[in-house]
Amino acid sequence: MTGVQQLMDNQGSDLRTAARRAAERAYAPYSGYKVGAALVTETGHCHVGANVENASYGLTICAERVALFEAVIGEGFPARVQRMVIVGPNSSNCAPCGACRQVLAELAPDAEISFQQHGGWVTYSAADLLPMAFSPSDLTT
Repeated sequence: MTGVQQLMDNQGSDLRTAARRAAERAYAPYSGYKVGAALVTETGHCHVGANVENASYGLTICAERVALFEAVIGEGFPARVQRMVIVGPNSSNCAPCGACRQVLAELAPDAEISFQQHGGWVTYSAADLLPMAFSPSDLTT
């Protein structure tokens, strides 16, 4: 599967399929918790990511950030993410972690973020997931 694909379905089922396929390729030998993420940009391209663990746990990277970074690399900044779908194993709860929420707030501030929670799908904006996010305007020179 290539990282960039043209999407035809605006309902998200293609994104869920792409995220599930990405999760199959995750490297999760320590947790066994394979996560996949797929996003679509305003150009209509899909970028995917999977979590990649490391024996030094702090060096592990989440699926959401892999997909976001791939979008920036593939399309340049800003990639203008419209929607992201995140899937975990066995339809488990799979909300983005704090680090991913911070990166979403900067790289995909207007995106809809969908994931499973308590047996159903929920959708939030990046601002809803991380109110008062740290931003470039918070940096002092």
